[in-house]
Amino acid sequence: MINYFEQASVTCRDKIVFVMLACALALVAKLTMVTVPSADAASDLQLAPNLSFHDDSSPNFPIRGRDLSDGAGPGGEATVIFFGTSNCWNTAREAERLLKLYSQFRHRLHFVIVDLRHVAAAQQQLVSRYYHGYIPTITAISSGGDVVYNRAGETATNRGDTSNLQRLLDSLR
Repeated sequence: MINYFEQASVTCRDKIVFVMLACALALVAKLTMVTVPSADAASDLQLAPNLSFHDDSSPNFPIRGRDLSDGAGPGGEATVIFFGTSNCWNTAREAERLLKLYSQFRHRLHFVIVDLRHVAAAQQQLVSRYYHGYIPTITAISSGGDVVYNRAGETATNRGDTSNLQRLLDSLR
């Protein structure tokens, strides 16, 4: 039979073990939490010169601008991530569509531009999470953090047709 002092000791020991376990779990969670550094949104976006929209001869990445090495936006901001490479006319055509709409959405959406041949450190986690091996890929994330769209390929069959992409960007809140 356990006396009162032995029972109190067991209860105290259980509490100490529980607190230590909780601390250890919190530490493991903190150490394994991956964060993507955030910077300003990609800005002043424009098409690179001398792009080909009919073959894969363009050696330049199709989008130029400032802060192109930006990673994920701050939480609570709708984000559009564009994945592509140079030497891809499909990427160039989709970039052209996106940039036709850029001025309309630049103050409402966070734009992230990923050149898959030169992925910035802040973009590594985005590539791992949203890019599935095909270009161009567009990922759209709502301000609530929900992935609204994450598909490869062009958003239209005709060059310059922005209607599908327009609807997608309009849907982001």
